[in-house]
Amino acid sequence: MSHEMPRSIAAVLSWPATSFLARLALTGPYILGGVVKLGDWQGAVAEQAHFGLQPAALFAALTIAVELIGPALILADRLVWLGAGMLGMFTALAALVANNFWAMEGQARFMATNAFFEHIGLIGGFALAAILSHRRHGDA
Repeated sequence: MSHEMPRSIAAVLSWPATSFLARLALTGPYILGGVVKLGDWQGAVAEQAHFGLQPAALFAALTIAVELIGPALILADRLVWLGAGMLGMFTALAALVANNFWAMEGQARFMATNAFFEHIGLIGGFALAAILSHRRHGDA
C-alpha cells in the first residue's frame, strides 16, 4: 500500500480556500454561538447562571468575546496561536462545566461523555490550526 497522497487530494489541500474553509468549519460553531448570545443577551446571562457561573453577566460577556475574537484571529490567519489558545481553553472549561459525565447516570451520562470527548477533539483541532499556522508563518 502506497503512503503517497494522490495528486488530486494534494491539489485540493493546496488551495488557499481549503485552508480557510477548514478554519471556518472549526470555528463556525463558536462564531454562531457568539452572534446568538449577542442577539439574546438575557439568554446568554441565563446560560451562565444555569452552569453556576457568577457574576453571570461578566461570564456571558467573556464568553461572547472569546467566541468572536478567537475565530477572527484564526480566520485572519494572524496570531492563530492566541485565537486557538483562547478557544482551546474555553472549550476545555466548557467541557468540564457542561459535560461532567462522571457525575451523571444513565442516558445523560452517555450523552455528556460523547460531548466531552467531542470537545477534546475540538481542542486537538485548535492545536493543529496553531501548528499549521506556525509552520506557514513562523512566530508571527
